[in-house]
Amino acid sequence: MRIEDDWLTDPATQAVFAMLEGAGHRALAVGGCVRNALLGAPVADIDIATDARPEAVAELARAAGLKPVPTGIDHGTVTVVSAGKPHEVTTFRRDEETDGRRARVAFSDDVAEDAARRDFTMNALYADATGAVVDPLGGLPDLRARHLRFIGDPVDRIHEDYLRILRFFRFTAWYGDPALGLDAEGLAACAAHQAGLDRLSAERVGHEMRRLLAAPDPAPAVAAMAQTGILAHVLPGADAAVLAPAVHLGVDDWVARMAALGGDASGLRLSKAETRELAALSQGARDGMAPFALGDALGARAGDALRIRAALTGQPVDPAALAGAAAGAAAAFPLTARDLMPDLSGPALGEALERARTAWRDSEGRLDRDALAAIARG
Repeated sequence: MRIEDDWLTDPATQAVFAMLEGAGHRALAVGGCVRNALLGAPVADIDIATDARPEAVAELARAAGLKPVPTGIDHGTVTVVSAGKPHEVTTFRRDEETDGRRARVAFSDDVAEDAARRDFTMNALYADATGAVVDPLGGLPDLRARHLRFIGDPVDRIHEDYLRILRFFRFTAWYGDPALGLDAEGLAACAAHQAGLDRLSAERVGHEMRRLLAAPDPAPAVAAMAQTGILAHVLPGADAAVLAPAVHLGVDDWVARMAALGGDASGLRLSKAETRELAALSQGARDGMAPFALGDALGARAGDALRIRAALTGQPVDPAALAGAAAGAAAAFPLTARDLMPDLSGPALGEALERARTAWRDSEGRLDRDALAAIARG
């Protein structure tokens, strides 16, 4: 089998292969770039595995006029920038010691050893500079079947890095065949060893949840997480049953999908902006605010709040409600603080503006500035 993607034939990438192979080293594209090329999916990052040691990679890159950046040199990784494009070049490795979060590695000359330390069979596929696929562990049949399966014993792979529990659900959502369901042995191992998730940083867990919920349809994988108790472990109080109808109704980004699930996201270490957006969407979907008012409060996000509301109630989305929310998002509240000063100031000014805005929302934007000023002044 051979891949022929543009990223592989790009002269920038071929230059990285050439710098290694010209010095007698083996160089193989690996992981997501190979997997996605075989699936016909977009490729974002290019990873290359080699038997060259990191110091040699850096020296060869400089000699070839490329830029080496020691992004993870202790673990064997040098980012080689070729024609402005980064290529993560990592020496073949084997794990010497793991603690469930990170590994102490030793460099290797054997691609099979390098493959054996990876997580899933479909991620342990390699390709040379010509595109010829190298499959040390027999992952191609799993990829063809869209069957996400741990390499070797799932328990061993999970004990090496407990984040692989969440990656199991994320990769299944992105690359698994929904008709197959989740790999039974892998799912059982994830369920049995989920306590290890407590050893991970909130940032790593949050990152995985973002990427899982960004999948085209994460609902089956999230439902399996709920059945095993893993969803409650990372997002306490979430309701997985809401996600499938929300996705069906067009809720298509991870923040809105997390808002549909509900639950306590404080353990995911989201940014302040993400936390505010999540809270506003969740509240807007659940507090019964009228569509025009919702549009004024949430702007373009009001449509997602209405779709989540429909998923929660088991109802179709009302086109009239979407139109009302769009009108609210487009309307401009005509009253400003300057219109009420100097008669009002401080907390009284804020309360007056809020009173006027409530009346304006209730009127669906029909009240003008003079009418609102009168309401504000009581």
